[in-house]
Amino acid sequence: MADIHGVCAGPFEAVRGALARNLDAGEELGASLVVDIDGEIVIDMWGGFRDQARTIPWSKDTITNVWSSTKTVTSLAALMLADRGELDVEAPVAAYWPEFGANGKQGVLVRQLMSFSSGVSGLDQPAVTEDLYDWQKATSRMAAQAPWWEPGTASGYHALNYGHLVGELVRRISGKPLKQFVAEEIAGPLGADFQIGAAESDWPRIADVVPPPPLPFDLQALGPDSPAVKTMTGPPVDAAAANTPGWRLADIGAANGHGNARSVARIMSAVSRGGQVDGVRLLSPDTIDLIFREQVSGVDLVLGVPLRMGIGYGLPRPDLLPWIPDERICFWGGWGGSMIIMDTGRRLTISYMMNKMAPGIIGSDRSATYGQAIYDAVTR
Repeated sequence: MADIHGVCAGPFEAVRGALARNLDAGEELGASLVVDIDGEIVIDMWGGFRDQARTIPWSKDTITNVWSSTKTVTSLAALMLADRGELDVEAPVAAYWPEFGANGKQGVLVRQLMSFSSGVSGLDQPAVTEDLYDWQKATSRMAAQAPWWEPGTASGYHALNYGHLVGELVRRISGKPLKQFVAEEIAGPLGADFQIGAAESDWPRIADVVPPPPLPFDLQALGPDSPAVKTMTGPPVDAAAANTPGWRLADIGAANGHGNARSVARIMSAVSRGGQVDGVRLLSPDTIDLIFREQVSGVDLVLGVPLRMGIGYGLPRPDLLPWIPDERICFWGGWGGSMIIMDTGRRLTISYMMNKMAPGIIGSDRSATYGQAIYDAVTR
């Protein structure tokens, strides 16, 4: 059986068993799982390997690119500014970023940006991955674009540009680039091993991502004016790009956060635990309430699956992830299956980060297995 390290309290033994089975079957390569219940770490497990040759074990301090789980930290940064009274989610984005008001976007609200309903879910053509590495050029292009659908009417997943859009608000208000804000005002105070991008000194401990099968989209059938086609090609991204120096050095608050289950749980438990983590206050309860103000609910124009979006986070829908209770819970996941869940009623945080990407759009069969086992344990 797979060699799993760390802590797993007795009631959660089924979670350890599920991780071991997935590692033994080769479904997982390397992975980490954390469950925090009001500051008590009842699961902090890791196992498997960092490399496909299975020569380097996944260790306690292994980190990996967590894809869109990064968005949860980016949203937290914006909510912290809202909590300080420096950002009004009801205000137009152009109130803080005047250039964004171009081409019919003067009425787009901050809360619409944070719920994937701004109409700007990617870069107009031509676009390549490297365009995301130049913050100034990328944000200027996004500001100049016309929306791809009527803002506020539906969500259209801001797959790769969410961090640029929200991060530009963070930069203009705080004076700090997003990655600096996260380092100095979130990860640093919490002692969390998480960063947007990855410092070169940390590259030796990164578990490279293993790309998944192709996404189940027939872009040709959708047509060139589809928000899905525009987003998936603006720019198209090969998952292997995450293993390159250019990606790791960039500030991509939608997709290039590096951490593990422990560090993402440490940060996002601020939501589950009422805004404070071991005496470090990031949010007030009133600001946490903003998350649960539903903005849009329906089939996402980019992903083609039903989403229910609050401000900055997904909210439960039984027809999306039925194992997440339809309660005061918010969540998001990363391409390939990583997942972070903040359950405010139980003061519960569930975090799962891995390097072998699974098929699927939000979550994976693996994350569902672990999540169901955790909820079985806490609700029995």
